[in-house]
Amino acid sequence: MIAIIDYGVGNLFSLVSSFKAIGADTVITGDIETIKKADKLILPGVGAFGDAIKKLKETSLDKVLIEQAQNGKPVMGICLGMQMLFEKSYEYGEHEGLGLLKGEVVPMENRLPENLKIPHIGWNALIFKKENPLFKYINNGDCVYFVHSYYAEGCDDSLLATAEYGKELTAAVAKGNIYGCQFHPEKSGNVGLNILKAFCEME
Repeated sequence: MIAIIDYGVGNLFSLVSSFKAIGADTVITGDIETIKKADKLILPGVGAFGDAIKKLKETSLDKVLIEQAQNGKPVMGICLGMQMLFEKSYEYGEHEGLGLLKGEVVPMENRLPENLKIPHIGWNALIFKKENPLFKYINNGDCVYFVHSYYAEGCDDSLLATAEYGKELTAAVAKGNIYGCQFHPEKSGNVGLNILKAFCEME
């Protein structure tokens, strides 16, 4: 069973629908015992980093997430959920992340060519940086859907794929049992479904 962690941030319907499409058993939950019993965890997220990490900590879900990840349970962060896996974010101030991955989340502003719109919204090709079972059902150059204004830097040890948007931006990461997608697999058609399928097969 896959637990999609509910801490009051974002509409989770499309994510549940995607897992249902590949035949995966999921539950949306903020219950600590249910999370502990799950085989795998999904940390979703939309909105601002500071608000999201605050809600996660207020419910003590940050502690159980870190504990389960350190115990070897597969964890995937999606969009803001991926960003929270890192050590720090500079979105509207400075905020401490979960620290499960090395790196920090920085704004695109003043780091991209001025002619590019922020947020980065739309379909972009994945540029693979290393092999990983998460990508076993997709190909280098397959396109996925992004919506973000911040991205992860300093994460070379976990960098799995980038996407070109004025410069190469972190698109996916993986280290051990920790995975992250800056893009939305649940909004990325068959490519996204195949990524979720691969995650479901992780042990």
